[in-house]
Amino acid sequence: MDADIASPRSISSHLRSALGACRGAWTHAVKLALDIALPTLCVACREPVDGDGVCASCWAKLSFIAPPYCPRLGIPFVYDPGPDLLSMEAIANPPAYQRARAAVRYDEVARTLVHALKYQDRTDLAPAMGRWMARAGREMLETADLLVPVPLHWRRAWHRRYNQSGALARVIERQSGVKLKGELLRRVRATEQQVGLSRSQRASNVQGAFEVSADQRSEIQGRRVVLIDDVLTSGATVDACARALLRAKAAQVDVLVFARVVDTPKAPI
Repeated sequence: MDADIASPRSISSHLRSALGACRGAWTHAVKLALDIALPTLCVACREPVDGDGVCASCWAKLSFIAPPYCPRLGIPFVYDPGPDLLSMEAIANPPAYQRARAAVRYDEVARTLVHALKYQDRTDLAPAMGRWMARAGREMLETADLLVPVPLHWRRAWHRRYNQSGALARVIERQSGVKLKGELLRRVRATEQQVGLSRSQRASNVQGAFEVSADQRSEIQGRRVVLIDDVLTSGATVDACARALLRAKAAQVDVLVFARVVDTPKAPI
């Protein structure tokens, strides 16, 4: 057989490669055309924006949380009381987790970002939100062994198609280098939406809803875990998750969220 004559298998392979290249070029061209025709809009005010989905004006309205804050709960203080002084909330109702940190206060812009990520398939917002979280939680991430996102019940996960806490955790994994273990903690009982429930109702709603299965406990034992969620309101959900992780013999559980509800500032004790 003449060596210059390509085999049918070789021709087929070249055709597949050529078709794949054409498809890639076509996809890129369509995306470029859509980007030109339909520019990205700010998720909060709907003005055209370049970058992470938030315009400069709305970005300036985000209230980033920085020291001084309660070393246990991460609640911002109105003045610096000195090192290691706790908020009244931390003393009156100490949580199961060791520390909580949040990137921003849960205000109007933050709520819009969270709802867009959570309910409107705006997974493009996760990279910016996750980067802000990684910066807010840098201290705890430096000593962490594992990242664990707050899980959804399988019915809710099927309906939403993705877990927003998991999307944020994947970004934080890339930013920090801390290993993500999304399968370790399970939500074993479907719960009502926490929105509209009182603090005591929220705690009752999630009681016993989370567990680490027996065959996964060796992955948790002795590890310092950072629990990832989008919003911290009363803290009932992350507290229930922390208790499940501690029952599985985690050495320590910290909490890192994108936004937290901050009540009227109160003086530390």
